[in-house]
Amino acid sequence: MKHLKKTLAAAVLGTLAATTTAHANDQVPGDKQQQPIVLQGGTLHTVTQGILADTDLVFSDGKITAIGANVSVPDGAKVVDISGQHVYPGVIAMNTTIGLNEIGAVRATRDSREVGGVTPEVAGHIAYNADSEIIPTVRYHGITHTQVVPEGSLVNGQSSLMQLDAWNYQHGLVAAEIGVHVSWPRTYIINSWWESRSAAEQREANQKSLKRLKQVFTDAKAYYDAKQADLNIEVDQRWEAMLGLFDGSKKLFVHGEDKRQLEQALDLAQEHGFDLVLVGAADAWRITDRLAATNTPVVFGSPFGLPTRDDEGYDQAFSTPAKLAEAGVDFAIAYPGYWDVRNLPFAAGNAVAYGLSADEALKAITLKPAEFLGVADQLGSLEVGKSASFSVSKGDLLDTIGQDLTHLFIDGRAVQLESRHTQLYDKYQQKPAN
Repeated sequence: MKHLKKTLAAAVLGTLAATTTAHANDQVPGDKQQQPIVLQGGTLHTVTQGILADTDLVFSDGKITAIGANVSVPDGAKVVDISGQHVYPGVIAMNTTIGLNEIGAVRATRDSREVGGVTPEVAGHIAYNADSEIIPTVRYHGITHTQVVPEGSLVNGQSSLMQLDAWNYQHGLVAAEIGVHVSWPRTYIINSWWESRSAAEQREANQKSLKRLKQVFTDAKAYYDAKQADLNIEVDQRWEAMLGLFDGSKKLFVHGEDKRQLEQALDLAQEHGFDLVLVGAADAWRITDRLAATNTPVVFGSPFGLPTRDDEGYDQAFSTPAKLAEAGVDFAIAYPGYWDVRNLPFAAGNAVAYGLSADEALKAITLKPAEFLGVADQLGSLEVGKSASFSVSKGDLLDTIGQDLTHLFIDGRAVQLESRHTQLYDKYQQKPAN
């Protein structure tokens, strides 16, 4: 028995050690910018002012201070020749669980979901792991910021915006508790192998979930009204977290894919006057007129998705961004998840191959996310006064073959372009032929 206990203890300690090392990177965050830096002779993809060829960019104290041809070099500045290379604003990844999830098969490395169906008080940044091994891999493709979103089954919690070169969540936090996230109840039945309920049982469950969600908003509104009337009521952290929905200081992010889900969310937002953002929204192409008329932002999250219906074209997901743009819908492109988020720039590039303009594609992963998250005055484009958060690439950032980053800066700090992937690549480049 003693031997068994020792063996079990050793196994547990070994598992904990393996888990700890598996989800921690050892890269040191970049030092605060100490001197002005001039990037000379690059092609600047500004997003707001077009593409500027053979143009210099100057940044100091973490901010862009000058853009132009042959700008004067500040005293003590470091000059970097980037002739022939391209400068892009930092990509902002929306709807991710980066820093919350690490290894899907290891429960101890997943902290993206709270217990319970109604948890609006949960804030994604609190559980954020700045040492995640995933972060260097994501940065390698020009992603500098991420929206960290709690997962759940109904009212999930609040998202926060993080910069991806931090010592801890406090250091990485850019904007906290931006909006409340809701997983809209299913409006359809499914026939997957894992679904044991009958069609009638599924419909009944769907209706119960929708009724419960509507009651949540009714209760939250009653709490808001009581607070406005200065009534002496007991503090409820759930409804406190939702107050901003009613005074317009917070957005309501609704996660749903089906046309009926999106329409129900639009109806609810109209009823309560919420500032609504639709997330996922695979069927957004089916209601473009209403989305454009109501100026409802869409975070399209199926850029590489398969057709969802037998009568849809193979390219339905690929061509949706172009259809949204043509209809005048305000949209961003997202790649939900954690590891796969690194493919976000390529998802935008794929949309270009299916009709979206290159300018719109870049905007959909830079300026549009910044606007939706309320930080467009700081991020999303190359403009004087904005954060010096951008990448430098020898080729097109949106091209899987052409992208080749040489520099990455976040708030003016030089960030390492190494990851577990590059380390393995370098290792096996040295493998003997025999």
